Amino acid sequence: MAILSQSTASFSPSFVSTRTDLTRFPCRVTLRTRSPPRRLAASSRLNSSKSPDAGGSLSPDNGDVAYQLHHDFSPQRRRRGSPVFVTLPVNSVGREGRVARPKAMMFSLKALATAGVEGVVIEMWWGLVEKDKPRVYDWGGYKELVTMACKCGLKVRAVLAFHQHGTGPDDPNWIPLPLWVLDEIQKDLELAYCDRFGRRNIEYISLGCDILPVLRGRSPIQAYADFMRDFRDTFRTSLGVIITGVQIGMGPGGELRYPSFDTQKPNLAWSHELGEFQCYDKFMLASLNASARKIGKHEWGNGGPFGTGSLMQNFEHTDFFRNDGGSWNTPYGKFFLEWYSDMLLLHGERICKEAETIFRGTEVHISAKLAAIHWHYVTQSHPSELTAGYYNTSNRDGYLPIARMFSKYGFSMCCSCFEMQDAVMKKINPDGSPEGFLRQLLLAARLCDISLEGQNFSPNLDDGAFTQVLKMSKFYSDGIEKRPFSFNFVRMDKRLFESRNWNRFTHFVRQMSDGNIFRARLNSVGDIRLKTTPVAAEVGLLYHLYQHS
Repeated sequence: MAILSQSTASFSPSFVSTRTDLTRFPCRVTLRTRSPPRRLAASSRLNSSKSPDAGGSLSPDNGDVAYQLHHDFSPQRRRRGSPVFVTLPVNSVGREGRVARPKAMMFSLKALATAGVEGVVIEMWWGLVEKDKPRVYDWGGYKELVTMACKCGLKVRAVLAFHQHGTGPDDPNWIPLPLWVLDEIQKDLELAYCDRFGRRNIEYISLGCDILPVLRGRSPIQAYADFMRDFRDTFRTSLGVIITGVQIGMGPGGELRYPSFDTQKPNLAWSHELGEFQCYDKFMLASLNASARKIGKHEWGNGGPFGTGSLMQNFEHTDFFRNDGGSWNTPYGKFFLEWYSDMLLLHGERICKEAETIFRGTEVHISAKLAAIHWHYVTQSHPSELTAGYYNTSNRDGYLPIARMFSKYGFSMCCSCFEMQDAVMKKINPDGSPEGFLRQLLLAARLCDISLEGQNFSPNLDDGAFTQVLKMSKFYSDGIEKRPFSFNFVRMDKRLFESRNWNRFTHFVRQMSDGNIFRARLNSVGDIRLKTTPVAAEVGLLYHLYQHS
């Protein structure tokens, strides 16, 4: 397959409609009413230079064939298989608030639609939308991006990101918190998380001040709610039609956790890092002190645990985390860990409550993400989970309370590392178990009857990794009553469009969807036929566009 061939100069999918009246095309953001379900007829070719008439197979598992799909919008069809979404690049909307490289973006979206993905995940950054002044929002670039996705027949999952991304101003993907928020943090550093060494972390505002008016008269929870509300009002006509899901950021990396470890480390997946308790800003200390005084233990309220060791220390050499006789399993340890995890749970519940109220009646699925912290999973104390705020040990389930909270407010749950295998991990870190961690999380989701969104941690996926994703997705969704599962592939970049990677990815999409390959919504008001020539050359062109941009 000549992926790098330049024989085709432009991307070739064309829409041929039997009707000329396209005034009600649903990709228009100003659409006020939803069109009734309509049957579409799609005929498409993927990675093939041979027609079925010329001897090509019609099996949906064959990536070198074309076949027809009669598709409609009924829930029964939408539930077939497990849909795949693709997360767009972090800098899809630039710092100036407009779509970066719109031509390459449109080509990319068309390629994804041809591959059969359900839609795309778009991260919408607080630091870009409400950048300069409080309550002044600029959604322009994101509205353009949603429209582009719609024109390609793709659904959208929006991620409302209230955290910082990147390592600093020199990082091409650097997105800080809003400038006016950073001004407030500079005025009062106690708004930032702090560890026992006095190191401040400004990835996300400390949850200790969740309901205090520290942001120019508003609390952080009110600022997040106002942002969600403006998003809802801006995209109201697209919600439930084009934008089918909204993930609400709840902490660093968009995850419900404390910033206990450095997410920018390239080898975090293989880390032995213990993490640091983030309870030393004045707001967290005040809460801890009040909780200690309530039970008559004033001395327990002066700070976090002693004997937690250094970040990379062997946990067995610490007084707090070691398996035998560690103070994590003493009355003091249980008191502190319950308070620390309860504060995180309360933060999540505050945001869940606001989001459920704001998006009630919009027909979008709301979700939140948990961190996949698995590198001490087979130990008794699970130290890296404890410092992140998950009170999960050998004798306590720390994820079931979170799943119950999500279920209470109608949230789905998202988590990464679906591609990771214990057999590989054990060779590098015998204390880790990504599969064990995921099984516990998936069982909690099943017990609480909540939908699940899987995600990969590493962008470099081989056939074994994709097979592992399929295995773990079936662990959750198989059964008498099939549970809703979808997968977010992270993320679209030039590597995705390399020949070998593209073939692996498209095959994976077909496997996930149980052969229902062309799930893309063609979004028009009449019968449509989608005609494409072989897309191999276009995918190669996309790779070159990314390579030289």
